[in-house]
Amino acid sequence: MLAGVMIPARSTPPMISGNGNVSGDFGTCSLVQPSNMMEGQLHALEMTQHTSESELARMRDEEFDSATKSGSENHDVASGDEQNPRPNKKKRYHRHTQHQIQEMEAFFKECPHPDDKQRKELGRELGLEPLQVKFWFQNKRTQLKAQHDRQENSQLRAENEKLRADNMKFGEALSTASCPNCGGPTAVGQMSFDEHQLGLENARLREEIDRISTIAAKFVGKPVVDYPLLSSPMPSRPFEFGAQPDTGEIYSAGDLLRSISSPPKADKPMIIELAVAAMEELVRMAQMGEPLWMPSLDRTTCVLNEEEYIRIFPRGIGPKPNGFKCEASRETAVVIMNHIDLVEIFMDVHQWSTVFSGIVSKASTLDVLSTGVAGNYNGALQVMAAEFQVPSPLVPTRESYYVRYCKQHAEGTWAVVDVSCDNIRPSPTIRCRRRPSGCLIQEIPNGYSKVTWVEHVEVDDSGVHDLYKQLVSSGYAFGARRWITTLDRQCERLASVMATNVPTGDVGVITNQDGRKSMLKLAERMVISFCAGVSASTAHTWTTLSGTGADDVRVMTRKSVDDPGKPSGIVLSAATSFWLPVSPKRVFDFLRDENSRSEWDILSNGGVVQEIAHIANGRDTGNCVSLFRVNSVNSSESNMLILQESCTDPTASFVIYAPVDIVAMNVVLNGGDPDYVALLPSGFAILPDGSAVAATTLSADGGIAADAACSSGGSLLTVAFQILVDSVPTAKLSLGSVATVNNLIACTVERIKASLSCENA
Repeated sequence: MLAGVMIPARSTPPMISGNGNVSGDFGTCSLVQPSNMMEGQLHALEMTQHTSESELARMRDEEFDSATKSGSENHDVASGDEQNPRPNKKKRYHRHTQHQIQEMEAFFKECPHPDDKQRKELGRELGLEPLQVKFWFQNKRTQLKAQHDRQENSQLRAENEKLRADNMKFGEALSTASCPNCGGPTAVGQMSFDEHQLGLENARLREEIDRISTIAAKFVGKPVVDYPLLSSPMPSRPFEFGAQPDTGEIYSAGDLLRSISSPPKADKPMIIELAVAAMEELVRMAQMGEPLWMPSLDRTTCVLNEEEYIRIFPRGIGPKPNGFKCEASRETAVVIMNHIDLVEIFMDVHQWSTVFSGIVSKASTLDVLSTGVAGNYNGALQVMAAEFQVPSPLVPTRESYYVRYCKQHAEGTWAVVDVSCDNIRPSPTIRCRRRPSGCLIQEIPNGYSKVTWVEHVEVDDSGVHDLYKQLVSSGYAFGARRWITTLDRQCERLASVMATNVPTGDVGVITNQDGRKSMLKLAERMVISFCAGVSASTAHTWTTLSGTGADDVRVMTRKSVDDPGKPSGIVLSAATSFWLPVSPKRVFDFLRDENSRSEWDILSNGGVVQEIAHIANGRDTGNCVSLFRVNSVNSSESNMLILQESCTDPTASFVIYAPVDIVAMNVVLNGGDPDYVALLPSGFAILPDGSAVAATTLSADGGIAADAACSSGGSLLTVAFQILVDSVPTAKLSLGSVATVNNLIACTVERIKASLSCENA
């Protein structure tokens, strides 16, 4: 019987549905449909028990023709006199106009299931009865469902054929298998333990690829089934970490790696498979010991055995390019942050760049292949580009184009891996490749996490100045130790932001919670601006002024327009780097001490510098944010405030400061918005010279502590100033302004050298 034909129940014979069930009594008058038909299967004619068989056959054919025309034809709705039609009375057909079809097609895209009110309104606009509109929409839904079913069936048939072919191939291989020991035939199931383990590993990898491919299919646009040989909005953030970046300076994808953009769809399946393989490699490298990782000569760190690495991971992203140098390191530490919050930081480009602002000069997310599943970042995939820096104009930044993949391995254990994508579409501009690098994060009690960091890159470092070559080769510049010590220090900083048990006895301690957050956020923006403006980034064009060598002064200009965080006009940045025969700790203590500030700070004009407020943000007393008042020698009244952040760890130390407006700082200290406080930061970046490799140990509370070796060796000091030389952005820079800044920085350097040389003598 034709589906959808309505006949009186007394003449309806029992019917067998598509699943074999028998359907009997349907009531007084019912719509008969097989169970395998969709809701809305073609509505047919109303008929009576007197309709002839020939008439019924003809109407069935016409009904089928009407359905196959995408619902563009419908029956006229019967009038009141026609609801009990006379025998053999023919129904009238109505063909919709092109305008009616177009309007209903457009409405269907917005709402495929209109309600009664919408059908009436649409019918009134198009001159159709509501029932005609209802039938058209039902037929349209049926047609789309049929198309989808045909596509799905075709895909399943293709997969079935592939599985059948694989099954035959494996059967043939098993029938001809031979014993590796005697050469005779072997029975199925007689495999070694290693072969059994490899089979289990292969099955697990296949499941991983299938799962990731399913997630990525939504973004790629088709199922990922052509690569069998390779082994919702974001969740809300529990806290705010990171000031808004300076527009066009830190997170701009436009001038970062100009030749790289979002990957084409054809590359996305290969990127997914690359990320899955990189995750497996990272986890193994984080957990394996000798012979992959060998202890260094002083047994303070691990060194990668490159021959063993190639043997264990033969595929990877290809051989090392000519002229590139391998840098590999691994470090472990316990940090004061829970594992979920750490994952959130790594998968949010703004938070990640803020936390590692001393290492990451620029970063952007070019494409998101997956946001993860189950409301978290498990399975999240992002294609990214970034610039990694050393805070000095003498070390070129390292640009990298890579995919970041996050995965939960067990309850409380996560991993985040980066691996370069440039081997898929090679570019001659890329001078740094990231082999699988990242961190394994494990939950431990009391809100702490154990982090194992692996940093593995291949890089052309021929552009590094001789002054910094030893530092770069030691791993202090870009290695795992610098990443993980920076993370440890920043986790302490965040803990101080969230702290509520601030002691009230100390003079100058800011106890107002809102005021603490505002002041720390302002200092954070100051540090980001300083670090982004001192490196040899591709977006910065340094001009070298006359000098005698390594301590040449380099300058560049930038225009600031309509930026509430900077004064409007032409800003001149000047920086120089030089070596000091003094330990980094001694240089740091000297520069951050308010009592010795008058020995080097020319801008304070010999005034008395007094700390009026501070916020401690780490175990080391040198990690703090301070507010200083500079009292003029000729007046008892304060005429200047200086905001300063000092921070230190075994791999790098910073003392960064900026003059601030008194009225604006009062607003900040009362919890006001710090984004509108104009800042031009200056300061110092202090790095070890690499001559003394400092051993690190875990302190009692889980953080990183340096031994006495950190206090030995010399220091690499970068001095940088940002000065507003003209308040008119369109003005031309005068040679006098350049000469003034050059003299200012040269005089500061000489004062620092003189003071520290006397103390060191």
